[in-house]
Amino acid sequence: MLGFRDPVADAIGLLRPRTVIGPSLRAAGEWALRFDTFPHVRIGGLVHGTCWLVLEGHEPVLLRAGDTFMLGNPPPYVLASTPDAHPRPAEQVWAGAEDGFVRIGPESEEDLYLCVGHIAFDDRNASLLTDLLPPLVTVRVADPQGRRLAQLIDLLATEVGAAAPGGPLVQNHLAQILLVHMLRAHAGQTDRPTGWLGALNEDGIGAALRAVHADVAHSWNLKELAEISHMSRSAFAQAFKSHVGVPPLEYLIQWRMSLARDALTRNTLSISELARATGYLSESAFSTAFRRVVGSSPAQFRTQARQQPHATANKS
Repeated sequence: MLGFRDPVADAIGLLRPRTVIGPSLRAAGEWALRFDTFPHVRIGGLVHGTCWLVLEGHEPVLLRAGDTFMLGNPPPYVLASTPDAHPRPAEQVWAGAEDGFVRIGPESEEDLYLCVGHIAFDDRNASLLTDLLPPLVTVRVADPQGRRLAQLIDLLATEVGAAAPGGPLVQNHLAQILLVHMLRAHAGQTDRPTGWLGALNEDGIGAALRAVHADVAHSWNLKELAEISHMSRSAFAQAFKSHVGVPPLEYLIQWRMSLARDALTRNTLSISELARATGYLSESAFSTAFRRVVGSSPAQFRTQARQQPHATANKS
């Protein structure tokens, strides 16, 4: 049986995140670093000090100690001591990292400590998350989730600097915990549709989503899902689309196809087994749905996945 219980855990599991943390930045004086565009997500936060984040097409943002940020598939951006400082390529500076740190200016005068990480996903399902994210999410230390996020950044920075046994494993888990908390904070900050992420905060819609994820093979219909949500069919359909961005049964199809892509990539089930596991009565019905969503037949997709077994993101 495919499917689990929690939509966030399900989605992140399908994304197969690969985390690269650090090096951390310690800086003094005037400085500015320009980062090229990169896929998926970058997360970071200030352990102490202040700096400006300048993202193309956005007003400069002043970050203070304890603030955290998340960038989703962003355009090029700059981190700087002042908004008008002339930036140099970050890649060149990062190449000189030692002991988990990049240093700018005299060590004795350091007034900034910034911890950053990059989370890349399997390209085949990356849109499950990246389509929901704006280019920039900022969480202030005084925000409802801010203190917890600041503590996670502090722990992450400590691990980067410690070079202790098991460090990369701890960093990877901390980064994924940080990602989940950032997603929660983002969902709580906006009244715009944020897909399944924001809908989980709604009691009725969230209950329906959890039911779908718990038993993706069930022949769900609008009436059943509305009853789980304790709403009429029309009210449920309208609320679901308002929060998630697509109608309930379209969401179900999209989620089933995400699971199917993952299973075909890993070659864990035959196509007929996969059809039954995703709620289709026949292989032909499953193949028709798969082709409509993905653009190729399941067999073609599996062949292509075997030729490219590891969909990897570009380096940041």
